[in-house]
Amino acid sequence: MATEFVKSVVGSEMAAVDALIRDRLYSDVILVRQVAEYIVTSGGKRLRPMIVLLAAQALGYQGDHHRRLAAVIEFIHTSTLLHDDVVDESGLRRGRATANALFGNAASVLVGDFLYTRAFQLMVSCGSLRVMEVLADATNIIAEGEVLQLMNIGNVDIDEAGYLRVIQYKTAKLFEAASRLGAILVDAAPEVEDRMARYGMHLGTAFQIVDDVLDYTGNQDEIGKNLGDDLAEGKPTLPLIYTMQHGTAAQGDVVREALTHAQREHFPAVLSAVRDCGALDYALDIARQEAGQARAMLAELTPNPAVAALLELADLAVNRSS
Repeated sequence: MATEFVKSVVGSEMAAVDALIRDRLYSDVILVRQVAEYIVTSGGKRLRPMIVLLAAQALGYQGDHHRRLAAVIEFIHTSTLLHDDVVDESGLRRGRATANALFGNAASVLVGDFLYTRAFQLMVSCGSLRVMEVLADATNIIAEGEVLQLMNIGNVDIDEAGYLRVIQYKTAKLFEAASRLGAILVDAAPEVEDRMARYGMHLGTAFQIVDDVLDYTGNQDEIGKNLGDDLAEGKPTLPLIYTMQHGTAAQGDVVREALTHAQREHFPAVLSAVRDCGALDYALDIARQEAGQARAMLAELTPNPAVAALLELADLAVNRSS
C-alpha cells in the first residue's frame, strides 16, 4: 500500500522493525517458529507499524522505542489474524493458504497466543506504564470487537451505527493505538495525543470500510482472498446494510436471504443488488469522509515529510485495489 514517497520517509525504519520482528519471533519450540514465521512473512502491508513510526517522526521523536512499539503493534495484529482465520474457517489470506489451513486450528490459536504474549514482553521493555495501558486497553477492545462481530453473524437487523461500532473496535482501535503511541513517546500535550489518536481511528475506519467494499469489487488475485468471503461468513457489512435499508424490497430480500443462510452461491445476486442500489458508492463515500476527517486531525502539525506521509496514507486507504 505504501507509495514510493512513503517508503522514502519510513523505509529504513521499517527495515529495522522487520529485523526486530524476525529476531523476536524466535522460540525453542519449532512449531511456534514455523507458524509465526509463516504468517508474519506472508506479505502484509505493515500499515499499522508504519503508522507508529510515522506518528513518532511527525512529532520529532529522536529515540528508538518507536521501533519496538511498531513490532508490538504488528505482533498484536498478526495474532488477531491467526485467531480470525480460525473463527472464520478461512482458507486463503494474502493470496496463499492460511496458517490454520496448513498447520491446523489448534496450532494457529496457540501461536496466536504466543504472539500476544511476545508483544507484551516487548512493550514492557519500553518501560512506560502509559504505553502498556494504551496497548492493554486496545487489545481488550479488539477482543470485544471480535465477539461483537461473532454476535452479529447473520444479523439482518443491524444498522450502520452497529456496524461502525464493530469495525471501530475490531480494526480501527489498533490504528488508533498505533498513532497515539507516537504522541506518547514525545510526551505530547493531551490535545495533540487526542488528535493523533483520532487520526488513527478515522484512518482505520476508512480502511475497513474499503476492505468490505473490495469483497464485492476487488480482483481476487490482488486482494488475496476469495471474493464473497464476508457474505459466505454471514457478515453484515456496510454495503449489505445499505441495501437492506435503502434498496428495493426485492434487493433487500436477496441480501437478507444470503445473510441468513451464509452461502456463497448467493454472491452473484447479492453483487447485482449492492451495485444497482448504489450501496458500494455509498460505502466508498463514507470511507472518503472518514479519510478526510483523518487528514483534518493533522492540520495543526508542523509540516514535515512524516506528516506528508500520514496524509498520503489517508488517501491511499480509500484509493486502493487491495
